[in-house]
Amino acid sequence: MELPAILQGESLTRLVQGAMAGVVVTIVVGFNWGGWTLGSTVEKTTKERAAAAVVVALAPICVDKFRQAKDVAANLTALNKISYAWDRGTFVEKGGWATMPGATAPDYGVAGACAELLANVKL
Repeated sequence: MELPAILQGESLTRLVQGAMAGVVVTIVVGFNWGGWTLGSTVEKTTKERAAAAVVVALAPICVDKFRQAKDVAANLTALNKISYAWDRGTFVEKGGWATMPGATAPDYGVAGACAELLANVKL
């Protein structure tokens, strides 16, 4: 039995080269425009979204703790005098309002979101 001409000599080389080029193009198109992702990318994105959801859920609790604290008006005035957002988050952390029940330390993300929400609070 004789092999077809496409599987012999120079034709076989061209066939293998074409197949390899097709694989490379498929991979490039799949990852760039086809929506393919690696498992590590999906895991990283999932963790980031979960952390953001926790911050969104806990920030109102922080605001409530702030509003129930002593000298809320003085604290709010002091908070509004701080010009940089990260310093506002630090102020909320130091006040203890970003430490959630059961936690031993404040959460910086919650503190930042809390300070942002408190910037719009009117007493």
